[in-house]
Amino acid sequence: MQCVFPGCCMTGPVLPSQCRKLLHDEESLFEREYKKYFLEGETKPGHIGAPYLLHRPESNYGVLLIHGFMAAPHEVREWADHLFSKGFTVYAPRLAGHGTSADDLAQHKYPDWIESVERGYGVLNLLCKDVIVAGFSTGAGLALSQAILHPDRYRAVVSVSAPLQFKGLSTRFSRVMEFWNRKMEALGITSFRKYFSPNHPDNPEINYHRCPVHGLNQVKALMQNVYRDLPGLSVPALIVQGNHDPKVDPRSGPMIYERIAGSQKLYREINFHCHGIVRGEIAFSVFSFVDEFLSKIIKNRDI
Repeated sequence: MQCVFPGCCMTGPVLPSQCRKLLHDEESLFEREYKKYFLEGETKPGHIGAPYLLHRPESNYGVLLIHGFMAAPHEVREWADHLFSKGFTVYAPRLAGHGTSADDLAQHKYPDWIESVERGYGVLNLLCKDVIVAGFSTGAGLALSQAILHPDRYRAVVSVSAPLQFKGLSTRFSRVMEFWNRKMEALGITSFRKYFSPNHPDNPEINYHRCPVHGLNQVKALMQNVYRDLPGLSVPALIVQGNHDPKVDPRSGPMIYERIAGSQKLYREINFHCHGIVRGEIAFSVFSFVDEFLSKIIKNRDI
């Protein structure tokens, strides 16, 4: 058993050369973007944003674990450690524009995040026979997208708090705001543009404190496409939703669950008042549901 982090000394079994190259490429990309977009007071320490691999050479099962919007791989670290303790190899990729600054994130579109996830799958595919894709918040939306697009790749999908619908006025008017910004740009007016809105995260030590309006609209576009294509989801799915989530409308989870046409699906609800449910004490309730689900997947039992 070994724990591997890109850039750290490795002991135990050596990873395949192609896998080492992929990890090195991800580390190098992060280092370049970290330096380029570093912003004093906003950019977090490097270990927060770095992608990581927790490798169990004896395991055939891997989990591709995806963090949320404005967050970083460290957001899902407690979940990754738990999965690792249960015998899974885990890789947490860094989504494009994350782990650096909000200025970086503002330049990306959701296909860039999909590309980040695709590269993450490339890592696990070299190490594991079977891969489960899982994510939190926007990471859950990306996980669902992957499972819909590539059912041949994944044994199952786990979606926790996917943002199908948002709560709050600022999120409702983000498309109008971006349209306004474009009009002001076309007219050469700089005074009345608003590219960012304040963000008050559950985990301020991880998340950005500025939300790119353009980025929020990219999340909406991603989820719109996911919802459209959900009837085609064919792999077993676990949908988890907090029932008092202040950021994602709690109706999102049931709507996603009902939209999935197949019978191999499971819905679980968490009684909690915050959006972030994969860190801290409440996370163990989520992990318990995930453990139960994955146990059935591994044993090829109906869920």
